[in-house]
Amino acid sequence: MRVAAEAAEVVTELPFEPWVFGVGAFVGLVAMLLTAYAFKSIGTRH
Repeated sequence: MRVAAEAAEVVTELPFEPWVFGVGAFVGLVAMLLTAYAFKSIGTRH
């Protein structure tokens, strides 16, 4: 019974700290925002 309890406890380590994922997601979303903003008025040019 004890072997089954120890085998069920599986811990997976993240490759980075959790805040790195948050900062990466924020930077990625800001980059996409700036890319979309750059093409905001492309249809009104002549």
